[in-house]
Amino acid sequence: MSANTKERFSSKLGLILSVLGIAIGTGNIWRFPRIAAQNGGDEGAGAFLIAWVSFLFLWSIPLIIAEYGMGRNGRKGVVGSFVALIGEKKGWLGGFVGFVATAIMFYYSVVASWCLYYLITSITSALPADLQAANAIWEGFQGSIWPVAGHALVMGIGGFIVIKGISSIEKVNKVLIPSLLLVLLVSLFKALSLEGSGLGIEYLFTPDWSTLKEPRIWLEALTQNAWDTGAAWGLILTYAAYMRKSDDVTISAFQTGIGNNMVSLLAAVIIFSTVFGTLSPSMGSGEILDVMRTSGPASTGLTFIWMPQLFATMGGGSIFAILFFLGLTFAAFSSLISMIELAVKVFVDMGAVRKRATIVICLVGFGFGLPSALNLTFFANQDFVWGVGLMVSGALISYAVIKYGTGKFRDELINTEERSATLGKWWEIIIKYVVPIEVVTLLGWWMYLSAAEYAPDTWFNPLSPFSVMTVIVQWGLALFLVWFFRKRLMGKKVQEH
Repeated sequence: MSANTKERFSSKLGLILSVLGIAIGTGNIWRFPRIAAQNGGDEGAGAFLIAWVSFLFLWSIPLIIAEYGMGRNGRKGVVGSFVALIGEKKGWLGGFVGFVATAIMFYYSVVASWCLYYLITSITSALPADLQAANAIWEGFQGSIWPVAGHALVMGIGGFIVIKGISSIEKVNKVLIPSLLLVLLVSLFKALSLEGSGLGIEYLFTPDWSTLKEPRIWLEALTQNAWDTGAAWGLILTYAAYMRKSDDVTISAFQTGIGNNMVSLLAAVIIFSTVFGTLSPSMGSGEILDVMRTSGPASTGLTFIWMPQLFATMGGGSIFAILFFLGLTFAAFSSLISMIELAVKVFVDMGAVRKRATIVICLVGFGFGLPSALNLTFFANQDFVWGVGLMVSGALISYAVIKYGTGKFRDELINTEERSATLGKWWEIIIKYVVPIEVVTLLGWWMYLSAAEYAPDTWFNPLSPFSVMTVIVQWGLALFLVWFFRKRLMGKKVQEH
């Protein structure tokens, strides 16, 4: 164990690229453009972007600072860092944060396998010429053994990288993230060269101020920013355990948050330019937006059904399709690795051997991810339940800092002697007051929406995929399991290996 606790990132670049690997995922490339389109008004989506950027500073960066501080202080995984900060009686709450990220890992691996399948298909097959052909590819894929085989493959590759420890994760991210950025820049150049692409960019950045009066816009913006940046997942906390003392927390957090959001905007510009540039000769803006807003089964419509068709109509579209799905696969993969590492680190802290812990986590991940690989309704349910669960994780991280003392946390754990930037008092106000208000408002809104709009007749039925009760029952089960195994999670009564 002593050698393991000494593991560190070899450089600041390695740390930032690895943390960007967490943050830059499919949430940036397939989720963000669709959410921007859905929350745009008649004039444009610029007002949503303003709300989204606001939450970068009112939610994501403050929580990322807290995660960096907790991880570097505890030098352990999400449970051990909670214990180090607020003691053993409350430390088990970190287990819930870890549970949410691990539950997301189960189905995130399935998304990564979809990306990989479409990458292979775009290399080996002709692109679909119309909606019917695109749907046939998607339905043929979903009806085959490939979602399960792909899920097994990506969990296996992810596990192989994690077994080697943080140096292996760092090396992989030093290749994946610059490659992803290069792919996106080439894609941007291609998208902007399309006639009509300017219409998409104009819509994306033009604010429709009237939309800011709707609470839904602000709440969608917060949820998206939490998804985007990886704030409050516990993933950044896990990587922060390997930070060097000389790495500045405040600067790292701003680099992580702003770098991630720039990638989201880049992805949105690419997708809006591609969709408008390709469809504007034959469709009006309203019809094009309908295409972008219609998410299809489990949010797959735009990415897996429409994008291949759009590439088919372009000169050099097949190369563009390969690049797009290569970027998407890299983004999914770098995030998946961090989710496996989070779960493995908890078990290593309990005294398990890293190799054995990784194999067990990957086998369990494959098993629990199978229902999502086989059934899109189950997949959508898991995405709904644990996506909202990130709000609870944010509340628990905020609670841990408040319990320790926000001023003490800032003075002792962030503003250390080695710092190159000083974190101001504004951060304490956000963690102590703003984040809890956001959580209560957002959760209240989700519960209301679920009961009033998503599933008004079945909100009390835990088997209904989008009901209030399915969220409460699954969260309750997670909390019970974490509480029941709290002593083992905190390394008590663990057999020596």
